[in-house]
Amino acid sequence: MLLGAIEGGGTKFVCGIGTADGEILDRISIPTTTPEATLGNAMDFFAAKEIQAIGIGTFGPIDVNPQSHAYGSVTKTPKPHWSGYRIVEHLKRYFDIPIGFDTDVNTAALGEATWGAAAGLNSCLYMTVGTGIGAGAIVEGRLVHGLTHPEMGHILIRRHPDDSYEGHCPFHKDCLEGLAAGPALEDRWGSKAFELGDTHSAWEIESYYIAQALVNYILILSPEKIIIGGGVMNQSHLFPLIREQVRKLLNGYVQHPAFSDDNDNYIVQPALGGNAGLCGALALAKQALDI
Repeated sequence: MLLGAIEGGGTKFVCGIGTADGEILDRISIPTTTPEATLGNAMDFFAAKEIQAIGIGTFGPIDVNPQSHAYGSVTKTPKPHWSGYRIVEHLKRYFDIPIGFDTDVNTAALGEATWGAAAGLNSCLYMTVGTGIGAGAIVEGRLVHGLTHPEMGHILIRRHPDDSYEGHCPFHKDCLEGLAAGPALEDRWGSKAFELGDTHSAWEIESYYIAQALVNYILILSPEKIIIGGGVMNQSHLFPLIREQVRKLLNGYVQHPAFSDDNDNYIVQPALGGNAGLCGALALAKQALDI
């Protein structure tokens, strides 16, 4: 059985063909331009592949409520041309097969929960820190949805005492994404994340903001594992700083071995690496087929 997978990002769409056990057999990367061009190239890739279902995890915000008239569409986004575009409707023009649809971070969480760092657990949280910041969660074995879908990248956090940067978010300025995503780092420091040295003062401020977010997620959702991916998190020296800040901010309030000084297995990098989103899209496709 072959399944189709789409990881839709603001810079590129990664499309893949895989199996129901998460094996990726073929893939292609398509630059994200207009919806018609981007999805048109994606449909060309899937043509004649004999897939039985498609899963798509995409940047948002999106409408994930199957009862909504706008289900399957992007809602309000700063990405030019994409606001209001009906992605699922576009796919249905080409394929009369089950389609799974969710956010990119929920999809990555599903991939890690199915085959990655959170396999066998009942809950987890996946956070991405890159061009934007987002997080998806699984609680009691189910992806978290509600009124819409979680927008954990836009929570409000305390400002670091040494940080006077106004914030980069076009909606909220100094929300988490506005202070800690890749564009904020570059705007504040004049260099991309990978160009900053390991000892640069940026990382203490960055870890402070990310740790605040994680403490909020821990206190609200109590995930059994936290997985952080995205381009900014390719700086592996960030993980010890974040773990230390989380322990400091929790201040002993949550008593669990996950927060001991020598535990580096609770807040971790994706076990699936760069395949978390694509593998999660395969899992979405399988879920859509099984419903």
